[in-house]
Amino acid sequence: MKRIKIYTTRWCGDCRHAKRFLNERGIEYEEVDIEQQEEAAAHVMRINGGKRKVPTFEVEGRAFALSPYDERRLRAELGLT
Repeated sequence: MKRIKIYTTRWCGDCRHAKRFLNERGIEYEEVDIEQQEEAAAHVMRINGGKRKVPTFEVEGRAFALSPYDERRLRAELGLT
């Protein structure tokens, strides 16, 4: 199973969609709320060219933002059919 980290906020609808997708499929992930961890917010901004885009994923060392949420792209990024 791939190691997945998802950077989120509590108010983000795209984050809720992404987490629901993962949960419905029993895919384990580590969630990091960037509003609770200042260093996580800075990390997300570095990944996304200075923007606080959520959700931002890290999968096996590769990072990508999924805002707006796109299930097809998430499936492709995770190697799911």
